[in-house]
Amino acid sequence: MSPPSKPSRSSAADPEREAQTALLDLYAQLLSHADLRGAAAALVRETAVQFGYDRICVGFLDGDRMELLALSDALPAASGSPLVERLTAALTEALDQRASVMLPEPRIQAHPRITLAHRRLLEAEDGSAASVPIVAAGATVGALCAQRRGAGVIRPRDLEVLEHLACLAGPALNLMRLNERPLHAVVKERVRERWERLKQAEQSGLRYALIGIALLLAGLAAVPADVHVGGHARLEGAVQRVLVAPADGFLKRVHARPGDSVEAGQTLIEMAEQDLQLERVRWQSQLAQFENAYSAANARADRAQLVINQSRIAEAEAQLELVEMKLARGRIEAPFDGLVIQGDLSQTLGSPLQQGSELMTIAQRDQFRVIVEVDERDIAALRIGQSGSVALSALPWNSLAVRVKRITPIASALEGRNVFEVEAELLEKFAELRPGLQGNARIHVGRRPLLWSASRRLLQGARMAWWEWFG
Repeated sequence: MSPPSKPSRSSAADPEREAQTALLDLYAQLLSHADLRGAAAALVRETAVQFGYDRICVGFLDGDRMELLALSDALPAASGSPLVERLTAALTEALDQRASVMLPEPRIQAHPRITLAHRRLLEAEDGSAASVPIVAAGATVGALCAQRRGAGVIRPRDLEVLEHLACLAGPALNLMRLNERPLHAVVKERVRERWERLKQAEQSGLRYALIGIALLLAGLAAVPADVHVGGHARLEGAVQRVLVAPADGFLKRVHARPGDSVEAGQTLIEMAEQDLQLERVRWQSQLAQFENAYSAANARADRAQLVINQSRIAEAEAQLELVEMKLARGRIEAPFDGLVIQGDLSQTLGSPLQQGSELMTIAQRDQFRVIVEVDERDIAALRIGQSGSVALSALPWNSLAVRVKRITPIASALEGRNVFEVEAELLEKFAELRPGLQGNARIHVGRRPLLWSASRRLLQGARMAWWEWFG
């Protein structure tokens, strides 16, 4: 990536806006690197070029000592060299004071600063130096140091730009540093923190309580138990049929309501047929006219009129047959023996109906299936053929044995969560069962330790959080 061109101060109309633009450009270049070392090297190198510094370095705390992370110039920066020691001391000096340090010091300064390390840094080469602490999440984690040699002087305005750079790029570098820590270092740090808290406990009872909890958890981890998954369940007919309006018309009579038992062929709904009766009379009249005209043309031996009237007769017969079919379909009958579970039309007599609109739903009386809504976090444990039980709200004392028959491969959103519909078949029946009953179902998926069963949700949430944070 080519370094950005140094802004021309003579042609700049707004130096403050130009500095802000340069800082954002530096931040973008930092984020373009995936590793900490590369990002830090790019930051110090481009900052030195952009703002005219002879040397810039950045360091972070590693335990109790400062570690130099990146240096802008090509001077040797081996660990233990005098230059590295002087730069590290200058960074530590700013970090310990939690304040920016500049040498030569500004004329107007609210609070005096300790500048011993910065004076030792400038003993070997003339010029000026400034260090700015890096703060992330309320803690001082590192520092940034800049130098100009010879007659170059770091002014208060330059120090403000360095402070803005530390506030903008410092937290991003610290986040990269934390993400690159090895797993054993993270675990070691967490264990050390917990152990220090435990040693500081003033009451020995807390230690005994923790030991007891540990023993209890160990016992729970060794005792196996059955694991069940499930959710809300509803009872449906194994076969359900929706009756729809066969054509546009008006509702005349209703012979069944939800909850009624019906038999195959029983008339359930009648549609008004006055319009169809009139249409049948009209087509019967036209058919008679066309037949008379056909007979007259046949008597005159007029072959042209004979063919025309013959086609008109065929059209009238087809229209008349269509009307008769609509009249027959105006009486909607039950397709099989069953139970009406939906569609109360008794209060809508005389209302208009559109072709295809749903009128009633009929389900079989003695064949049922159970639909279980299983959360997406549990669906991986289910297999076809697994057994379980369902307890319906209408029969809370009788749990029904079920077996998984089908697992829907597509999830659906329900009350802010994703669920899969699992179809199960009933292995036993009761006379009190009705389609539409609801309850809860549990499917047996194996045996696991009690501790795992109790902490399953917590472990799943922790695993997802770990993946989101650390990838």
